[in-house]
Amino acid sequence: MGDVALTVPAIKGMREQYPEDELVLLTRSEFKPFFTSVQGLKLFFPDFGQRHRGIPGLFILFRDIKKLGHFDYVIDLHNVIRSKILSFFFRTSRVKVKTIDKGRREKKLLIEGKRKVQLKHSVERYLDVFKSAGFKITPSPGPWIIPSAETLNASLNITGIKEGVNIGVAPYAKHILKMWPEDNMVGLLKMISRKINAKFWIFGGQEESDRLISFQRKVPGSVYAGSRLGLDEELVLMKKLSFMISMDSSNMHMAALAGVKVISIWGTTDPLAGFGAWMQPAEYSVRIPVDQLTCRPCTVYGAGKCWRKDHACMVWLTPEMVFKKLEELGLM
Repeated sequence: MGDVALTVPAIKGMREQYPEDELVLLTRSEFKPFFTSVQGLKLFFPDFGQRHRGIPGLFILFRDIKKLGHFDYVIDLHNVIRSKILSFFFRTSRVKVKTIDKGRREKKLLIEGKRKVQLKHSVERYLDVFKSAGFKITPSPGPWIIPSAETLNASLNITGIKEGVNIGVAPYAKHILKMWPEDNMVGLLKMISRKINAKFWIFGGQEESDRLISFQRKVPGSVYAGSRLGLDEELVLMKKLSFMISMDSSNMHMAALAGVKVISIWGTTDPLAGFGAWMQPAEYSVRIPVDQLTCRPCTVYGAGKCWRKDHACMVWLTPEMVFKKLEELGLM
């Protein structure tokens, strides 16, 4: 989800700077709310569960897309097996294909500790693909994800968010190595509550609902509205936040692209790999510096196990340290 959200600055820039060119985006239907504000963008939703399932289904998908008209380029922003097969079908029909360079070798050197430098951000890599096709794009100015007026009006009645300090909290991530100990997050939120009168809004996926409900019960003044909100309503709620506290997760990207300040907490992964919250100040990323804990980052995406077996990159990061950072940033 985060990868898809990060395509918005490039795709929106393409539509704004090349309005005469037609752009069709192939993406899953659940991601439609990300692209509501991209004027003139045509969306095509595949059915990977049935009609477009497997290699035969990808050939059917290829033919279904071709029915939309003539295509000059295919821009592959994903570069996975499914998109490679689909690109192959387009090449056989003499359509030019440009594919993202994910910088896998550079990222390998980074996590091996051989070259710890800032790598290109994912958004910049997306822009490079368009540039290779002759479309030099400047990322559109933010906010990038803007719900429609219709969604905005309907959603505000659902969320019930009011004036005051509203803090978003996304305590979990897809991989355990990217998660701060739950007790640390609970401790941080209680420290915030002792200093300011704030309401906490808990974000996370439906698959985490039981954990999120349990987490919400541990934090006075918090609300988990995930069971009542779809993605579009969540985005509306995010736009009303004072700021967000998040792991390295899709919620971090969505909040940043919605134009919200995001304080992100990093462990085994690092913004150096190019997956930081888009256009957020570097000081908003909180982590143990790589010169203090030289084993990090040890993974690009967060998968795997801690070879130290103590998850030091997260355990060493105390609630007091993060609270102090919030104070330094003037958020407290």
